Amino acid sequence: MEKTAFINDVAYTIQDGESILSFVRRHLGQDYVPTLCDAPNLDPYGACRVCSVDVALAAGGPRKVQASCHTPVIAESYIYTDSQRVTRLRKNIIELVLTDHPLDCLTCEVNNNCELQTVAARVGIRKVRYPEGKNHLDRKKDLSHAYMTSDLSKCINCGRCVRACDEVQGQLVLNMAGRGFDAHIVKDFDNVFAASDCVSCGACAQACPTSAISDIFESKSVVVDKKVRTVCTYCGVGCNLEVAVVNNEIKSIQAPYDAAVNQGHTCLKGRYAFSFYNHQDRLRTPLIRKNGELVPASWDEAYDYIAEKLTSIKNQYGPDSIGGISSARCTNEENYLMQKFIRAVIGTNNIDSCARVCHSPTALGMQRAFGTGAATNSVVDLKYTDCIMVIGANPTDAHPVTGAKLKQFAMKGKTTIVIDPRRTEMARYATYHLQLKPGTNVALLNMLLYYIAAEGLEDENFIQNRTEGYSDFKKQILGLSMDEMEEITGVDRELVRKAARAYAMAPNAMSFHGLGVTEHSQGTYTVMLISDLAMITGNIGRRGVGVNPLRGQNNVQGAADMGCQPHQGAGYMDAYDPEINKKYASFYQTDIPIRKGLKIPEMYDASIDGKFKALWLMGEDVVQTDPNTHHVINALSKLELVVVQEIFFSETCKHAHVVLPAASFLEKSGTFTNGERRIQKVQKVVEPLPGTKADGQIIVDIMNRMGFAQPDYDPGTVLQEVSSIVPFFAGVKWDELGKNGKQWPVGADGKDTEILHIETFKRGLGKFHFAPYKESNEVTTHQKEYPYIITTNRELEHYNSGTMTRRTNNAMILTEDVLLIHPDDAAKHLIADGDMVCVESPRGKVDIKARLTDEIKPGILSTTFHFPDLQLNTITSSEHDSEALCPEYKVVSVSIRKSRGKKLSNGLF
Repeated sequence: MEKTAFINDVAYTIQDGESILSFVRRHLGQDYVPTLCDAPNLDPYGACRVCSVDVALAAGGPRKVQASCHTPVIAESYIYTDSQRVTRLRKNIIELVLTDHPLDCLTCEVNNNCELQTVAARVGIRKVRYPEGKNHLDRKKDLSHAYMTSDLSKCINCGRCVRACDEVQGQLVLNMAGRGFDAHIVKDFDNVFAASDCVSCGACAQACPTSAISDIFESKSVVVDKKVRTVCTYCGVGCNLEVAVVNNEIKSIQAPYDAAVNQGHTCLKGRYAFSFYNHQDRLRTPLIRKNGELVPASWDEAYDYIAEKLTSIKNQYGPDSIGGISSARCTNEENYLMQKFIRAVIGTNNIDSCARVCHSPTALGMQRAFGTGAATNSVVDLKYTDCIMVIGANPTDAHPVTGAKLKQFAMKGKTTIVIDPRRTEMARYATYHLQLKPGTNVALLNMLLYYIAAEGLEDENFIQNRTEGYSDFKKQILGLSMDEMEEITGVDRELVRKAARAYAMAPNAMSFHGLGVTEHSQGTYTVMLISDLAMITGNIGRRGVGVNPLRGQNNVQGAADMGCQPHQGAGYMDAYDPEINKKYASFYQTDIPIRKGLKIPEMYDASIDGKFKALWLMGEDVVQTDPNTHHVINALSKLELVVVQEIFFSETCKHAHVVLPAASFLEKSGTFTNGERRIQKVQKVVEPLPGTKADGQIIVDIMNRMGFAQPDYDPGTVLQEVSSIVPFFAGVKWDELGKNGKQWPVGADGKDTEILHIETFKRGLGKFHFAPYKESNEVTTHQKEYPYIITTNRELEHYNSGTMTRRTNNAMILTEDVLLIHPDDAAKHLIADGDMVCVESPRGKVDIKARLTDEIKPGILSTTFHFPDLQLNTITSSEHDSEALCPEYKVVSVSIRKSRGKKLSNGLF
């Protein structure tokens, strides 16, 4: 039976657990009851009392004034939102606030967009009866930070910024100091922003109801022409952004509170690192190489040149001498068109994407175990889990919004297991940190599985009814020596045993893994063992469990979904199966190749062998980001045609025959699919810069130029085509995606899927796979001469090669790549903090500035590759995952010595 309560004597239905404020807002609107200390993504606080209402438990009964934000609504109660005494109370509260606030509204930067101003008008303030206060008015404005500003003379002590820092980001930078009239906000120990531990997420600025905390973009003060909702391009979380535009220029970005993915939160890249879009370095005209130099050309000239060369190469060497590399930075629709171009127009399966160099082992490993190579659950399941395991990932840096949620889970004392060679931020909060030697994931996971099996902690019912192959798997696992595994991994077996028991005995346990799992020679096997962990404990197919890859780039999932890999076409259907080939041929109305295609490393080798002649790259800077730079450059140098679509002149552009200027994600529309399979709208915010085109339009143009008729690029039209061939996109329609998208598989009726494998796996039964540990060839071959292992990571401020972020103020916050080195190792080589270190591998050497730290063990080094001057991939190897051919970035054998060289300048402003 429905329960009701009364608002101003009118009955409305109530929901269990809701507050009076949420009850009133749900029925009468967001602004019906004024508030100051309340924010949509913060817990109720009850500090300002502006939201007070009169409440009676029965009609005509005595009334009591209560703060509506944290008071539960009671069935059959009577709520009066604007009684005379409530109106007086609110007015008095606001007057008292204004006594300690500058009355300079007409000159304030947030005039007409200030919550305090709005609430003052709402409660009828025309003048302030109380004398002016003094405690905040003389505070100086803090302009020290690259993005954040504060003017605490405007602060009203609502506490929203403090709670945003605590509850949303979990950074604990802001606090309230002093008492009574001396109460004021401080950063850390009363530092300025730049000297604090602030991570520049901007949650405090968005939460602040005045201009006490803001940003350099004055996001609250801009009078805008429009606000456009789109999706961030910086990682696989898929945060929604609300972009303010004036005269076709982006002025600021906020995070929508109603976004299912990020709920009003972003990292500094999503919120602030957008100024690259109209940077002076943007490519604005096609370039064609003539007499050894790249010179400006018209679009028609570029298209004619490309079409002629591709046709000539195809006729002379055959279609398999041509290939394409697509991009996880581009939309689903653009990736779909790219693979269609390569297969239907060129006539080859030589199509791959940057998913190859990051999460290809995830797709393959999970397909072998479950039948589907995608996340089984959603990040929202953190609310329902009892234990998390984070393997080979540093989410607070690489996936900051999801990372903040994971960190807060750990900070609350809930069971958290971190498997990582570095003592990451997550590891500092973890219940168990298994700090293994890089490259020994398989051995460590086998230890966990051993203890679960040996101590009878399996979910026998799940194993018997939902899986196959467990009996043989268990025999092989129990045959392992824990003495040997402990020696290999460098992790105390008793600590591993405790972690195994914690994971197995938790009612619900989730795992999250990143590139520290996949970018290894045993990456696919590692993913299969993670899948084994979930199956052996029955942690699949319900809320709060599952295997959840943290995708490195914004559309890694989508690029693979769309068929940008040689062995699988759009929808993961086998490109080498004759029956499926007939289906594709019928759909595209042309012959589709069935011959084996080349993966990215195989393209390089084929080029060097003289069998591969032309390569088209859409948004990929392979010279900067792929391993073994000299090998990549050598391969490119052998090609007769290299076409690069880019927004900036990248390292790869230097080796191109044709460069085509593309539009950024802010200048085009389409969809991205995030790490939890959520297909979301990317909507054009501003018009493309003159001379540039959307990647999808470029592909359409060349398809038309080569005789394969296509309409102009339109995401809705392409998405309709995709839904006709990709089974799990069957019900995906552009106009029905809404604000928060849909999680595939989407049925023909439009219903999406939050959780996979609830009753059965895609392959029927889940399959256990045993994988013995095998040391990387990189180590076994080179460890005597190159005794150290260097592993790579990503920092919060930058994105992979930093192409975009280095052209924003992020380059003022993190200015260079550094080498993390243990003090014991540094002492052996007389290296001090800040010294330049020569790091040498069998492929080459680089000089990097040392940062001494004990967050890594002796013998292990770590660095990033955000700045191109470093050319870190000069030292990485061509070793790769044995199954998916994903490069082994995480294990590189090197030697070190103190360098006498000087580091080159990296800054780009």
